[in-house]
Amino acid sequence: MKLVRIHEHGGVEALRYEDIPLPDPAPGMARVKIEAIGVNFIDTYHRQGWYKVALPFVPGMEAAGVVDAVGEGVTGLRPGDPVAYCMVSGAYAEYAIVPAEKLVPVPDGVDMRLAAATILQGMTAHYLVHDTFPLRAGHTALIHAAAGGTGQLLVQMAKARGARVIATAGTAEKAALAKSLGADEVIVYTQQDFEAEVKRLTDGKGVDVVYDSVGRDTFDRGLNCLRPRGMMVLFGQSSGQVPPFDPQTLNAKGSLFLTRPSLGAYILTRDELLRRAGDVFEGIKQGTLKVQIGGTFALAEAGAAHNALEGRGTTGKLLLIP
Repeated sequence: MKLVRIHEHGGVEALRYEDIPLPDPAPGMARVKIEAIGVNFIDTYHRQGWYKVALPFVPGMEAAGVVDAVGEGVTGLRPGDPVAYCMVSGAYAEYAIVPAEKLVPVPDGVDMRLAAATILQGMTAHYLVHDTFPLRAGHTALIHAAAGGTGQLLVQMAKARGARVIATAGTAEKAALAKSLGADEVIVYTQQDFEAEVKRLTDGKGVDVVYDSVGRDTFDRGLNCLRPRGMMVLFGQSSGQVPPFDPQTLNAKGSLFLTRPSLGAYILTRDELLRRAGDVFEGIKQGTLKVQIGGTFALAEAGAAHNALEGRGTTGKLLLIP
């Protein structure tokens, strides 16, 4: 089988397209023949060494495909079943060995590429608006990178919860896309000071919550956009890691809250996993959740996919196709 591995941390040249023997599933595991792989910023963090992993390492945290074989003790799964999964490394491959309990059934009516495109980012957006800061009517949220894969889903889910959404995007075209998905106001951050605009749009009061996947370039000014007792939800670092800072800053800016969540802590049980994934897939099936595939690459072109993602010129989700 073909896969992509890293043997040392670094740039896209660290991604090597290689052959290994086809592995057999151990007890409790299933082998999945992968049809589509989601490309996420976490993959680039693993490649660069921002998130420490044991080497050699196969990147990729989400995929969709069909069950190819099951290990001893696995029930409720059989070869041919369409499934998706996330938060299990090793997706940059033609086949993956996945704990059976991490596999989610893909319902009829949901395309496998859309399943791969949303299983991680869709559940991320879901926990952010339902649990990390549970949005409701009357809240105002600032969403950065609103035209990206997670951002698009976050805008739609925030609006479905009744919130007012102020979004940021890098170009007029991306701003138009965010607006079409329901954003009430969109700030083109390359042309406008988003902090000043947020204060203007909120009459100086600030927003209830900032959903920030950008990190270093937006964090400090994002704190300034919050109302007293508002929450900064830092869930990514596409521009780089936020430097250490004095917690007293949160006090000085109005008793703010700061959290650095990740999806794994919000799918701790199988019931929670199935509920979140089920909500996302149902939205796709019913047409209430729109998903844009921003580009597809062959598995061997993983480096090109990383370049496209890190260049921040993409709109929507990038996929690798074995």
